Amino acid sequence: MGQTLVNFRMEEDLKRDMERVCTDLGMNMTTAFTIYAKKMTRERRIPFEVSADPFYSEKNRGHLRQAAADADAGRNMEFHDLIEVDDA
Repeated sequence: MGQTLVNFRMEEDLKRDMERVCTDLGMNMTTAFTIYAKKMTRERRIPFEVSADPFYSEKNRGHLRQAAADADAGRNMEFHDLIEVDDA
């Protein structure tokens, strides 16, 4: 069976981190992606759960943008005392 070249882009840090993990597992990235492709093809699904972190939802990002704008404008600011906690 012939082989083909597949190219795609990812962030440098992600690539470097993945290469380290692959090395720790005794394989290279080509082997890791081939394992992924075979499993996905065999199962006809993404072979792990994919979900969105609610922190990055549009509703939450809008809330954070508004809170940052309020802070920049000095609105809705409250003073909180520092509470000291003893390490037990």
